[in-house]
Amino acid sequence: MSSLPVTTLAPPRPASEVSSSLRAADPHSRRRRRRSRVMRTVLLAGMIAAMIPLALILIEVGRRGANAFGWSFLTQTEPPFRREGGGYLQGLVGTFYMVTFATAMSVPLGIMAAVYLVEYGRGWLARVIRFFTDVMTGVPSVFVGLFVYALLIRDIGFGTFVGALALSVIMLPIVVRSSEEMLKLVPEDQRAASAALGARRWQTIVKVVLPTARPGLVTGAMLAVARAAGETAPLLLTALGALSVVTAVQGTPQSALTLLIYDGATQPFAPGQQRAWAGALLLLGIVFVFTAVARFVSSRSTVRPD
Repeated sequence: MSSLPVTTLAPPRPASEVSSSLRAADPHSRRRRRRSRVMRTVLLAGMIAAMIPLALILIEVGRRGANAFGWSFLTQTEPPFRREGGGYLQGLVGTFYMVTFATAMSVPLGIMAAVYLVEYGRGWLARVIRFFTDVMTGVPSVFVGLFVYALLIRDIGFGTFVGALALSVIMLPIVVRSSEEMLKLVPEDQRAASAALGARRWQTIVKVVLPTARPGLVTGAMLAVARAAGETAPLLLTALGALSVVTAVQGTPQSALTLLIYDGATQPFAPGQQRAWAGALLLLGIVFVFTAVARFVSSRSTVRPD
């Protein structure tokens, strides 16, 4: 009986040789790699060019404001512009009051408007709300101050409430648009599953949609707060400014960090200008904290509904 011929199998080729042969077989691979390197270089150069102005601002504000910044700057009120020392305590308290009141007015209303647009808005009212929200996003803040001045200042005077109202008008479209986009990202499967279990529409919104979109909602609110904390023009026409700490809600002009920075920067005296640089450094720190918190919240995993 003749034996069958034995065939020997060649050893498998290394993966590196297989991948290199595949790349060599593709005539367009080198061209794609060159384009990829070029685009990465262009994008990196664009990012560096965009970071240069921000870095220059941070360096200049830090260099000029560090000399006057300290614990006394946070705990003392501002002396006359000619005198050295002192701080922006009245501006820090006024900014805290007005931003807190503005947040309490704009964030709940903005989230409710976003819920209506995503869950119920299908007709002309939804289109009108979206249109005016987009318009208000691009309106200069000084127009908001003029609107509140013409509407309320002549009747109730300057104060914390009218300043907070102007800031809330600025914050509202930001909260509405950001919240609407976050609510749209909630999967429809979760809504359908909740409805299949017998939940009503409002129960699905409260217990499924809002908890799922909570990180995005918090991020949008934080960005709106950071925007309001840096506004100056509307407060010139509503809060007006003060030289001492004001705790009254309305009827007495209120101070703010941005107003003190504006007044100090326009003075010809060196101590007042130095305090303005320190106030700008403090304001940058506050905005940085709010932005960092928003980034941290947005980077977290989506909260699962209970």
